[in-house]
Amino acid sequence: MITCKRVYNDKDGANEGYRVLVDRLWPRGVKKTDFHYDEWNKGVAPSTELRKWFHAGGGDFSEFTQRYIDELTGAPEYWQPLVAIAKEKPLVLLYSGKDEQQNNATVLKAFLEKQLTHC
Repeated sequence: MITCKRVYNDKDGANEGYRVLVDRLWPRGVKKTDFHYDEWNKGVAPSTELRKWFHAGGGDFSEFTQRYIDELTGAPEYWQPLVAIAKEKPLVLLYSGKDEQQNNATVLKAFLEKQLTHC
């Protein structure tokens, strides 16, 4: 099972599975010592260029999704360990974006779930 959770809505994430921060930048206002996570996987986050392009209004979410999937496809060394973890226990993808429907974690979740079905 893979779920997405917004960092700022997360009060206590203990014992809910393997928790991975999937943003390239650390969330503003969140202390590392106060936040429960197992891994910060910057490599699986969208590239800086893609993130800036999307947040500057460069394109719609479907175009962002396709570009991000292209990046993921080219970097299996970052996401394959997450697939292995998801086979064994719940995986929680943590993100800091405001939009809970259209963000990199939701794209990554769908991508990883597709990889799980091909295993």
